[in-house]
Parts: sequence; structure tokens; C-alpha cells
Amino acid sequence: MPAMTNHRLALAQFAFPVGAIDTNAARIISLMQEARDRHGAGLVLFPELALCGYLPEDQLQRQSLLAACEQALARIAAAAVGIEAVVGHPLRIGDVLYNAASWLRDGRVLTTCRKQALPNYAVFDEKRYFEPGDAPCLVDWNGLRCGLLICEDLWTARPIARVVEGGAELVLSVNASPFESEKADARQALLKSRVAGHGLPLAYINVVGGQDDLVFDGGALLVDADGRVHGPAPAFSDELLLCDFDQATRSWQPPAWVPAEHPGPDEIVWRGLVRGLRDYVERNGFPGVVLGLSGGIDSAVTLALAVDAIGPERCHAVMLPSRHTSSESVELATRQARAQGVRYDVIAIEPAYEAFLSMLAPSFAGREPDLAEENIQARCRGVALMALSNKFGHLLLTTGNKSEVAVGYSTLYGDMCGGFAPIKDCYKTQVYALARWRNRQGDGEVIPARVIERPPTAELRDGQLDQDSLPPYEELDAILHRFIELQQSLEEIAAAGFDAATVNRVIGMVYRAEYKRRQAAPGPKITAKAFGRDRRYPITSAWR
Repeated sequence: MPAMTNHRLALAQFAFPVGAIDTNAARIISLMQEARDRHGAGLVLFPELALCGYLPEDQLQRQSLLAACEQALARIAAAAVGIEAVVGHPLRIGDVLYNAASWLRDGRVLTTCRKQALPNYAVFDEKRYFEPGDAPCLVDWNGLRCGLLICEDLWTARPIARVVEGGAELVLSVNASPFESEKADARQALLKSRVAGHGLPLAYINVVGGQDDLVFDGGALLVDADGRVHGPAPAFSDELLLCDFDQATRSWQPPAWVPAEHPGPDEIVWRGLVRGLRDYVERNGFPGVVLGLSGGIDSAVTLALAVDAIGPERCHAVMLPSRHTSSESVELATRQARAQGVRYDVIAIEPAYEAFLSMLAPSFAGREPDLAEENIQARCRGVALMALSNKFGHLLLTTGNKSEVAVGYSTLYGDMCGGFAPIKDCYKTQVYALARWRNRQGDGEVIPARVIERPPTAELRDGQLDQDSLPPYEELDAILHRFIELQQSLEEIAAAGFDAATVNRVIGMVYRAEYKRRQAAPGPKITAKAFGRDRRYPITSAWR
């Protein structure tokens, strides 16, 4: 495809795994060549820290990693012939480390820009590793003066003002911005406000893929000088995106990659969870996954996510009935496993449960059965599932949702056993919404309707229902959202119409469950306040 009169830009919306420096370098060189040879692009943008992946955390303190990045950048620069590129990487100068992006041209590093605004909130901890840059970055590209910003620089007013002062005609923003279900609108509004404030067109590129408990959505955007937005690009999808900039009109030609319809909130969350799970499995080298399939909504949604992520042939579902498991639960689990074509086993835990009761009988003598006996069942299941994980090398998925994780409605070393928790950041009401959405996708009833309709139960005692121990999930989730995401006090939540005693009880449960959350498996962040690196509370504290 011949180059146009104006400027053809390629945006490399791809995954760049943490620590895979040689692999990332090879991908960067390959994409540079593709953008040049197949698409006639004159410049290609890669995301923030694409060379080492975002974020290597304390691996950035290892000199061997930094040396490998320096060597890989030299190889990439040598390949930048006939096309220019912006590549994100760590920059070491003496004992100081910067979050940087280098502009490559004619087989060399033309200039290197240093990130000015270092985020140090929520999941970000960049001040632990980097020093801020202190100068704007401007480069002339075929007669077009470009200002380069690195992620947080765009969210802070001063860096863009400095490139404007330097005469920039176009802003290029390279990013590693984690997904949140309501972040896309805020991101687009920010870009429009930056353009409106300075009258500069803008191109935004973001990384894509899962990294431990983060998932990145990509979602590249273009903004004309008059504020018109093109995009976002397909979320959670690896794409080499082409766009043509008209210097005379200061606008982008409408790119072909903008979808006619944007996904709704349930679809975008589903795609994020699938991508996060797939990348965790693949990057850590697991041959497949195993999970307990109970006939309930949480394990049903987790299995459906796993099948969508890695295929049915790599998924192993196990029903682990006890004396309290209903025939309906067994039937529903069997129906879903067969419908999705996964390996399915039934392993009764009654012999193990009986053995534990017998073993503990002398110590339990004179005490009525209670939560201890209930939790033994969950721990029998955990032992069995971990044994299968060890034997076959599969990743054990734990199936707890955010509502349960928040209030501690789970058994440590029981149903909390596992290496990854796909729905950990989904409230129970959202789990139901995701199940209904998945069943409407035209490939049959993936999750049996009765699983969605029946009252949720842990089935650790006869007739048990979740609502025996918890407020109705609609009420519980509303209280939790106000307390966790909005950080409202008991008084503020009660003033919104909730029963003060119920709110006090829920808040107390959240605080008391902190020790459990410290031992929980990671799972993809999709909200503004995910448990883990996003929300960090002490286990021991008198504050309420």
C-alpha cells in the first residue's frame, strides 16, 4: 500500500509480556517491518515500557534486566530503517532509572523522552522505581512537530502544556493503562478535554493483555483538532492499527478499524476476564485448568470463562458432592460440563469427610456441630482439587466473587484454594448479569437457566442458603460498592436509605475478612477498587 501525501501512523496495540525482553524485541522489529513494507507507514508507536512489559516491579532493580533492555533497544534501533518508531523502555543513567520512550530513526536512537508525571496511587507504584523527567519531548516527523507524552503525562496538565509551548502540532501518547469497567468513558473525556484546552490533535495507544491481577484493554483513540473522536479500537484485541493524519486540516482520516457498534458493559467485562485468564494460563505455562463445578452460579460462570479463554479440551471440571449436595446440583453441573464439552469427573468427598470427623471426634467431644464441620467439607474439596492440580499440572481456578471475598463468605484452604480467581472483582449481581449475557450469544444455553434462577447456596448443611448469613445480594452489593469503591462511611451509607444495623454488620465483616484476602489468589481487576494492590488495608487495626 503506497504512503499517502500526509502522515501515515501505525499504532501497535499488542501484548508485551513482562520480562520477555527478547520476545518483545522480536515482535517490535517484526511489527516495524510489517508497518513499513505492507502498509506504507512512516511511524509506528509502541506502548509504554513495551520492551520489558508493564510493570516488572522489583525486577527493575536487577541490573541484568536493565542491561538486557539496553542491548535489545540497540537491536531494534538498528532495524529502524525506512520507518521511524517510538518504543517504551526503562532508561538507566548512572544510578537513576527513568520510565522512557525512545524515538528511533535511520538505524539509531534519535532522542529519548523521560516520563514526567509518575503515578503513585491505586495500582501504581512508579515512584518506587523511577525518577521523573524534567523536560518536554518534541520531535519533527516529516515536517510535522510532534509532542510525545508517556501515559500519566496525559492525565496531568503541565506536560501537555509544555509541548504546546514547544510548538507541537500533534500529540502522541504511549500508555500502559489498566482496564476498569467504567474507565473508557473517562479516558475519552480526558482526551477530548486535552484537545479542547490546547487545540491539538492527538493519537493514543495502549497496551493490551493480562498481567497477574491487571488486564489492559488497548482501546486506541484518535482525536482531531476540533475534538472529533475516532475509536476506540477493538478492546482486548492485538491489532496493528493504521491511521492517516492530514496536516492541513489537522484531522485524522476515519480509520477502518473503528467498529460500527461498541460492546456493552457486560460484553466488555466478559472479554476482559477472558483475556486476563488466557494470558495468565499461557504466560505461566499451564497446560490447562481445573475447577470445582458445584451447580451454582459462580463456578458455572468461571467454567464458561475458561472455555472461552483456552478451549474445552484444556478444561477439567469436577463435581465434589457431599451428604448435603442436592441431586439438582449434580444434575446441573453435569449438564453444563457436557454442553461445554469439557472433561468432567464426579469425586465424592464423603469418605474424606467421615475420616476427618472420626479423627477429630475426641477433640470435638461435647460440642455441637457448627461452622467447623461445614468448613471441613470445603477443605476436603480443596485437598482433592489441589491433588488434581499437582498430578496433571493444571491451574486450579477458585470461583469466589467480590461480594464473598469482601465479607469473608468463603473457607480459607477450602473453596479459596487455587492459583487464579477469574471473578474475584465481580460482585455477585454482576456475575448473574454476565451469565445472562453469555447465554444470549447464539451458541446455546452455556449456563443452564436453572443455575441462574435457583437461590445461591454453599450446601454445607441441609437447607442452607446464602441469604441465611448475608443480606440479599442486591442490598449487599449496593452497600459494598458504597463502602469500597466510593469509600463512604456508615453514616453516609445509612443516609442513602440503608438500614444502619445492616450496614454496620457488613462493614464489620469486610474488616474482619482482611486476613483471608491476604491469602487469596490473584484475579483480574475490573473495578476502580479491586482487593489487593488497589485497596490495601491493615489486618490489625482498631479503626472502623
